[in-house]
Amino acid sequence: MSNNYFQFKQFTIHQDKCAMKVCTDACLFGGYIADRISKKEVQPGSSLDIGSGTGLLSILLAQKCNTTIDAIEIDQDAYQQAKENFTNTPWCNRLQIHCTDALQFQAEKKYDFIFSNPPFFGNDLRSDNQQINAAKHDTTLTLDQLIQIVDINLSSEGSFAILLPYHRSEYFIGQAKKTGFHLQEKISVQQTPSHDFFRSMLFFSRSEREFISAELSIKNSNNEYTENFVELLKDYYLYL
Repeated sequence: MSNNYFQFKQFTIHQDKCAMKVCTDACLFGGYIADRISKKEVQPGSSLDIGSGTGLLSILLAQKCNTTIDAIEIDQDAYQQAKENFTNTPWCNRLQIHCTDALQFQAEKKYDFIFSNPPFFGNDLRSDNQQINAAKHDTTLTLDQLIQIVDINLSSEGSFAILLPYHRSEYFIGQAKKTGFHLQEKISVQQTPSHDFFRSMLFFSRSEREFISAELSIKNSNNEYTENFVELLKDYYLYL
């Protein structure tokens, strides 16, 4: 059974009401986008988290980046959980969550940065639990629909990031290109150097820029966290 909470250095993620629990690849993704943005001279004034779940990604970003973040979550229980998690952080004044269908969401403003760890599995690995399916599978939000939502809500100079299974990344890149988005960065993630890649962290913008491709291992051959992983998560994980 999963723990009811996950303790970080500066905040706690309660997750007893959520189908999608805290996992290493989501933490890595949140740490990476926070690090990437915090090192830029100009940080986004406003950001949007599509499919927030526990609110983990928004909070990871809020800790390091001075951006206001709106989050969208369709599941009522997950919405309540994320709202509580937001309230109990030092950055609650910059975090706001909306319980709504992302397909129906359209803010009055355009966002500088959009990020998502979406329900990304197709028809494989389905569960009998509909809440789990909604959180992990594209039963309520397909990747094609997600691209359209980003297109509607992203500013002309904005960028967006997504975490996907490695085997679905090329499809998403192709569909994003059809909508006018250019791939800026692709980080291929593996458990160790001897494992196959299992996740892709992708970054897009509306304008064509220099493309960066990199690989990242979570652990080395000695089953210890790699230097890259530690660098990205040391400000969050208790024992790094």
